[in-house]
Amino acid sequence: MQIFSFSPFGYEGSLVTVEVDLRRGIPAVDMVGLADGAVKESRERMKTAIINSGFEFPAERILISLSPADVRKEGAGFDLAIALAVLAAANKEQKLPVGTCLVMGELELSGRIRPVRGVHAAAATAISQGINMCIVPAGNGAEAIAVQGMKTYAASDIKSAFQALFHPEFFSESHEPMNKMDSVVFAPENSDMEFSTICGQSILVRGLQIAAAGGHNLLAYGPPGCGKTMALQRFKALLPLLTKEESQPVTRIYSLAGFLPKNQSSIQEAPFRIPHQSASLEGIVGGGINCRPGEISLAHNGVLFLDEAGEFKTSVLQALRVPIETGKVTLSRAGRTTTYPAKFQLLVATNPCPCGNFGVPEKICLCSARSVEQYWKKFSAPLLDRIDIRVPVFQSEQAAQKKSQTTFELRKEIAVATEIQRKRQSKKNSQLLPEEIFSICKLEPEAEKQFAIAIKEQNFSPRAVSSCMKLARTIADMSGNKEITAAAIQEAVFYRKNEGGLSFCF
Repeated sequence: MQIFSFSPFGYEGSLVTVEVDLRRGIPAVDMVGLADGAVKESRERMKTAIINSGFEFPAERILISLSPADVRKEGAGFDLAIALAVLAAANKEQKLPVGTCLVMGELELSGRIRPVRGVHAAAATAISQGINMCIVPAGNGAEAIAVQGMKTYAASDIKSAFQALFHPEFFSESHEPMNKMDSVVFAPENSDMEFSTICGQSILVRGLQIAAAGGHNLLAYGPPGCGKTMALQRFKALLPLLTKEESQPVTRIYSLAGFLPKNQSSIQEAPFRIPHQSASLEGIVGGGINCRPGEISLAHNGVLFLDEAGEFKTSVLQALRVPIETGKVTLSRAGRTTTYPAKFQLLVATNPCPCGNFGVPEKICLCSARSVEQYWKKFSAPLLDRIDIRVPVFQSEQAAQKKSQTTFELRKEIAVATEIQRKRQSKKNSQLLPEEIFSICKLEPEAEKQFAIAIKEQNFSPRAVSSCMKLARTIADMSGNKEITAAAIQEAVFYRKNEGGLSFCF
């Protein structure tokens, strides 16, 4: 029999072969294979757990080998694999029907098994290498059984785990995979996420609807208390559920980070991450000893919302530029490199100046021109140029009486646009490559004329031109139009053009 475990480093991780040799000599347990402190401590946990579970611990010299030898093994997830390998070596005369098996779990001294992180990622990696059976903690059973092709036994203690090695029928077949959605599905409506209660912000709500329909980045800036944060926090209600293809990498990332909800097999709702302004560069981008995922990877296929963005460190804001463009982030640690997916949608809410009153009627801005300029330079023009939708948020007494559309009404056009994009290009309009834009974003003759005039008037950069075309494509999709109309171009230019405090950056 061959037992494997999993070392969760970065996004990929690696399978680890657990081998045990019993030899004559003074009873002791030796371990080789570049194990860290937590793995070495498993020798004592494993020995006590085996004895407390009613088994006889081998009175021989035990050598435990974890290979490949040059890969560092970290974490307590090796406990159960080592224990079962020792028991299997001590019972060689008993034939084990289960030949090759992935085993993960942390042991208590009583012999019970505690959940560990990375089980979904381990099961997916094992399947890709031809291993289709696994024994995992009961608390991680839903993660493993969701992997197509994997036969899973969710064990609560060592005794039941060892018995499963003799009974292949104990292993459960994986569930049917989540169907690829032909129609767009949303999460159940929540009264706390209702857009109809937002008054006087029709331009912002329309911008959020377009952003949700095409996956576009959005910036909302305005004075404190104008409602920009409240509106952006409700953006989650406009996001469709993830497809099977979108859900798989998200579930893997959350499994590796240990954030997968208990007894939940996969992530179906688009992630919506709101990091605090004190977040470090490592917290946002990722890193650490094990190259853990950062907020931009936890927001993969979802949203990263930076509230009060002007309070974030400049280094943190600038680190977003490359991942926004490439959709991935590469981390290096101690000679090892890993690449996490990071296709996130960026929402930014900020004040127009340090005091918050710049450009606000009937209020006095106490900031100097220099301080306002420095405030916006913190974001930098290259970062802001990657944001498709810019909305100044100001509220008048007359507009305050006007309510927005309901969440249900906003979802209708989003569903139409999302379904069109899934069938046409299997990705969002915001992710279109330069070579795809001119074949997919076809303009009507009148739209071409108006767009040419707008490019000259607004002095758009090549990136801004591409951004406008993708925005207009989304607006046209929301109306079900095959070609981009003049009205769609006008609205796209309106949301893209530079206004207000942004003029300091361009």
